[in-house]
Amino acid sequence: MSDLVTGEAVVLGLQTAKLPSRALAIVLDLLVEFAALLVFTLLLSVALVDVDGAALAATMIGLMVFFLVAVPVMVETLSHGRSLGKAALGLRVVRVDGGPVRFRHSLVRGLVGFFELIALSGSPAVITSAVHTEGKRLGDIFAGTVVVRERTPGGSGSPLPPVHPHLLQAMGHELVALDLSAVPEPLWLAVRQLLGRIGQLDPAVMNRMTARLAEDLSARIGRPVAPGLHPAAYLGAVLTERQRREWGRAQEQLRPAGPIPVQVPTPRPASDPAPGTAPGRPTRVLGLPTPTAPPATAPATPPPTAPAAPVAPAVPSLDKPAPGAGFAPPS
Repeated sequence: MSDLVTGEAVVLGLQTAKLPSRALAIVLDLLVEFAALLVFTLLLSVALVDVDGAALAATMIGLMVFFLVAVPVMVETLSHGRSLGKAALGLRVVRVDGGPVRFRHSLVRGLVGFFELIALSGSPAVITSAVHTEGKRLGDIFAGTVVVRERTPGGSGSPLPPVHPHLLQAMGHELVALDLSAVPEPLWLAVRQLLGRIGQLDPAVMNRMTARLAEDLSARIGRPVAPGLHPAAYLGAVLTERQRREWGRAQEQLRPAGPIPVQVPTPRPASDPAPGTAPGRPTRVLGLPTPTAPPATAPATPPPTAPAAPVAPAVPSLDKPAPGAGFAPPS
């Protein structure tokens, strides 16, 4: 068991890999590397028949360095500490603080491993790993790394016991009324890290660490762990409630302060022209001829009338008597 401590003073308690599993993983990696080296050596020996011996020897040395040093370093860096043999046995290389390895760690491990595993036939690695309490070889000591188990025996199932549904329902009503303001941020960070690595921990270490964090968290919020509820389930439920509240606060901040004003269009009189059109000009519809208004005509004026001729006054005729006259001249 390794007492790895993170930067937040959280003891991970990961199970370190011992000599048998590490030796088997290294053998698998070396078999793959030597097989690839042999195939490329045969191909180049056929392709470079006309090359002199010095150039061919330099090429073989370059291939050996590439496949036995460069390839393991690249694979370990890109896979965050999992080579082919380690992945097959459920192992991973991590830093002494539990974080993933980087290029400098993999480079130191690869350079030291070439001499202790290949040049010296692995005897320094076997002696150092058998003596060291955490099973480290020389490459791990110089690089500041350790090989841990990702899969413990019998750990394929869930690490937590099943929880009764009624117990979860009763706890759900209590979570809404909890006051989480007294919980410091480092404690939340420790809870998140523990729950994220709970499947990699030894069951005894996991139970001890979850019980300690659950006791500390319950003392802060004033709500003890319900009887029959696993401490890890209690931590997960409280952490989920905090994340739900943070999500709600984030949504409230993104929501606008007041109602969004809605502009209602003002009805336009029928006599007003449509928006975007000039008054007095018809709107042109795409694809149709523009209607033309009939030309404006001036109002018709009546023709001038000739002045009426003066009417002469009627003169009584001497030949005919006026009607109704009682005197007639002599004939």
